[in-house]
Amino acid sequence: MENETVSRNFIEQIIDKDLEDGVYETVKTRFPPEPNGYLHIGHAKSILLNYGLAQQYNGKFNLRFDDTNPTKERTEYVDSILKDTEWLGADWEDRLFFASDYFEQMYEAAVFLINKGKAYVCDLSAEEIKEYRGTLKEPGKDSPYRNRSIEENLELFENMKNGKYGDGEKVLRAKIDMSSPNINMRDPIIYRVARMTHHNTGDKWCIYPMYDFAHPIEDAIEGVTHSICTLEFEDHRPLYEWVVRELEYKNPPRQIEFAKLYLTNVVTGKRYIKKLVEDGIVDGWDDPRLVSIAALRRRGFTPESIRMFVELCGVSKSNSSVDYAMLEYCIREDLKLKKPRIMAALNPIKVIIDNYPEDKVEYFDVPNNQENEELGVRKVPFCRELYISGDDFMEEPPKKYFRLFPGNEVRLMHAYFVKCVSYEKDESGNITVIHCTYDPATRSGSGFNERKVKGTIHWVPAPMAVKAEVRLYENIVDEEAGVYDEEGKINVNPNSLTVLKECYIEPSVAGSKAYDSFQFVRQGYFCVDSKDSSDEKLVFNRIVSLKSSFKLNK
Repeated sequence: MENETVSRNFIEQIIDKDLEDGVYETVKTRFPPEPNGYLHIGHAKSILLNYGLAQQYNGKFNLRFDDTNPTKERTEYVDSILKDTEWLGADWEDRLFFASDYFEQMYEAAVFLINKGKAYVCDLSAEEIKEYRGTLKEPGKDSPYRNRSIEENLELFENMKNGKYGDGEKVLRAKIDMSSPNINMRDPIIYRVARMTHHNTGDKWCIYPMYDFAHPIEDAIEGVTHSICTLEFEDHRPLYEWVVRELEYKNPPRQIEFAKLYLTNVVTGKRYIKKLVEDGIVDGWDDPRLVSIAALRRRGFTPESIRMFVELCGVSKSNSSVDYAMLEYCIREDLKLKKPRIMAALNPIKVIIDNYPEDKVEYFDVPNNQENEELGVRKVPFCRELYISGDDFMEEPPKKYFRLFPGNEVRLMHAYFVKCVSYEKDESGNITVIHCTYDPATRSGSGFNERKVKGTIHWVPAPMAVKAEVRLYENIVDEEAGVYDEEGKINVNPNSLTVLKECYIEPSVAGSKAYDSFQFVRQGYFCVDSKDSSDEKLVFNRIVSLKSSFKLNK
């Protein structure tokens, strides 16, 4: 129906009213990451929300690094964030900014507040400031340095900038209200002395602004209209509004908070991931068992699947957790019609068809994706020696096992019927070779229907097969034990990674490059690893299995 009402989330409703009331003429949003680690799936929601709103209202989207704390910030993290944001499809065009670009303006803003009598230099130690702040039930008390003259504060603040004091010796505080019910408004620190080399400004500054002071200034300088952040900043909004009001910005930005995206049984905390990296439990921030954006990309997730996931999660004011299975559902939905379905033997056993001519090779036309004819067909070679998956053969099968076993006949997918006639074992009792016979009359597509078989298994031609390493993943977290133990350490799942060193895949994957992905028949979706794969050795990561525990409520 043309007049059907489209449901608007609460952020869209606020923006609609602001535009209707003439508060803003256009919309400008931003994503403001701190470069102190790699981005994770929760950040993807923020990126896509901010960028999506800018697109929806024909506005602008900025990418800005909140790099006001040089103790934890590194160029490596800046580079990774740029790559992740671009990969997700959020285009900041020429609007890439750094908070550190505004350090001079922030210093001038602090001087402006001092001249208004709204900021003062305080000599209390960090412990004393905390003690003076009071509690949620008790008001704070004024610093003995709160009533210094404007002239004295200007001189002391300049001395702070010029390096005359040690780290922590003096701070600049906003003069607001020590009895405010909101502790964030009890004369918060807005500048501190910190002798640290900054990744962008080097050693130019020995004082740095605090986030709650810097952020509203950055938004105001850039002309951001709607500063959209997560729910933990709700109590900081009065301070945000105080800063832009006292600095007398015209058309100041509006802060709006939304609920974070939480995944169940998943590690997103930067310090926990950093510990996993440092302890060698994972091979970097992009280890495919993690949910950093870099890790999801390396594992084989697509930007489209993450956008679908974020859209399904929606925008809300209340915190909640989403099952990881929903993210898996999204990647399956995205890949199922896009990717070729090929055959791979992950735990291979050799099959010899005793009555098939030794030198003969024939080619079968195989559809790349039975659900999407547009992907066309490929030719798969068939010969006397094949590989099948180890779980497709049993010496003594249970009831209703319809795959290969002594005396049983199955269809080799897209090829012939074969019957197991014997098998060989090594000294340890492991089956090494299965001997079969084939029936030439049962060629796939021939219309043969004299008898039926209940089992169909996939196969790979042994002489032409591509040898590869395949990595199977489970959750890095031991879900039964919970994410964290009593000491706050991660309960690591010892089976989170299984490496299959000797797998055989049909020859169509030869020459595959990083991030190329396929469905391996009956096994799941797999992606060429971007870090360890090479022309000499293909390495595949399993993106996701074929089976899903998630059901979308439509």
